[in-house]
Amino acid sequence: MSNRVLLCDDEPHILRAAEFKFKRSGYDVRCAGDGEEAWEMIQEEIPDVLVTDCQMPELNGLELVERIRANPLTAELPVIMLTAKGYELSGVEHDDRYGLLTVIFKPFSPRELFERVQRLLDNRQPEGAAR
Repeated sequence: MSNRVLLCDDEPHILRAAEFKFKRSGYDVRCAGDGEEAWEMIQEEIPDVLVTDCQMPELNGLELVERIRANPLTAELPVIMLTAKGYELSGVEHDDRYGLLTVIFKPFSPRELFERVQRLLDNRQPEGAAR
């Protein structure tokens, strides 16, 4: 079974570049253009990891993460946040409030994003393993 990643960004060129890298590496990729669309997709099928932009129309990335964390079915979903340089999240917000795994600043390399997601998924413990 391939890893499932949901990419969410309102910039189509970012989605296309990241989608291409992940699909070429055998990932099952779904893309959303805003937080509302991503939330609907998560309700249909929870991905293994969410990569979302922070600043988007409709429902921004932080509001999306708040919804995810408030729902017991999705509360543990790993999230990587993309954001423009200059729009920084404090370490406290990053860790405590939103439970983000990491923040990646734009512009970024699709390869860098892929490697971070791959490391994250490689480090997951199998279900039923001792923690």
